[in-house]
Amino acid sequence: MSVDLDRTRPIWRQIVAVIQGRIEDGTYPAGSRVPSVVEISTEFEVAASTAQKVLAHLKAEGWVRTEVGLGSFVEPHS
Repeated sequence: MSVDLDRTRPIWRQIVAVIQGRIEDGTYPAGSRVPSVVEISTEFEVAASTAQKVLAHLKAEGWVRTEVGLGSFVEPHS
């Protein structure tokens, strides 16, 4: 899936919005694994540090939980 990013706005925020949209539309249902840092870096063609920032923000906002050695998973939302 190709996503066009607007290079005039913070890229990491745009990627967060894409992943949140995928969670909301059921692409990533509750309990499912979200893409890893490497997968985000590859899909969006961004640096690993940008992908890490995306996952850190999603975790801080309660969208995902991280399990060491397993990855990040969608948190259930009501």
